[in-house]
Amino acid sequence: MTNLNLLRKALGSHFTSRSATPNHGLPVFFRQSSRFFSTEGEQSPPESSANSFLDTSETAGLVYGKLYGITRNVLKTDIVNLLEGCNLSLDDVKVEYNRSFTPTSMMMQFPSWKAYDNAFRVIGRRGRMYRLERADRSQWDLLSPYNGKIILLQGIPRNAALDDVERFLSGCDYDATSINMFFRASIPEPIRMATVLFPSPTQAMHAFLTKNRGFCLNNQILMRVLQ
Repeated sequence: MTNLNLLRKALGSHFTSRSATPNHGLPVFFRQSSRFFSTEGEQSPPESSANSFLDTSETAGLVYGKLYGITRNVLKTDIVNLLEGCNLSLDDVKVEYNRSFTPTSMMMQFPSWKAYDNAFRVIGRRGRMYRLERADRSQWDLLSPYNGKIILLQGIPRNAALDDVERFLSGCDYDATSINMFFRASIPEPIRMATVLFPSPTQAMHAFLTKNRGFCLNNQILMRVLQ
């Protein structure tokens, strides 16, 4: 009986040690598995980085907008001052005119999406008479900037010659080869106009101040500086 009991003890300890091995092994496996899945779950920061990359509101790059609601008396400086803090300069604004040189909108070039969004908020808060919409780079490229160097003359007599316009502008510094005369539809009859290029905005403004509402032959000439 003693030998039998010893045999049973030996067999019992053998099975106990074998069964203990899986019991200790399984928790280790699951602990390793949990660490593996935990590591995979911790890889969300790269995904967040990708999302921030797709969010272009903070990304540098030129963004274009078109401002509607402007009138003939609105200057580029008025809009730049209105959008102070949006990193706009006068070179970042172009005025769009129709065939009769009536301003229809202003194109603006923003340095980033953040600047555009800021301008959108400012206009909604302070410039409710205006409306800002997104525009394409192609629209910006098609517009010729006048930059305050070109003056529009309106009301030139039908029988006026080039020499008559030059006499009207006597005393002003301008490019005589740039004078371009044309007709535009008006009521009750077409109106004759001309555009003239000046070396600088200062000289164009001087001509406007000294010659506006002067007479060419018997017609009073209205002048306007194109932006």
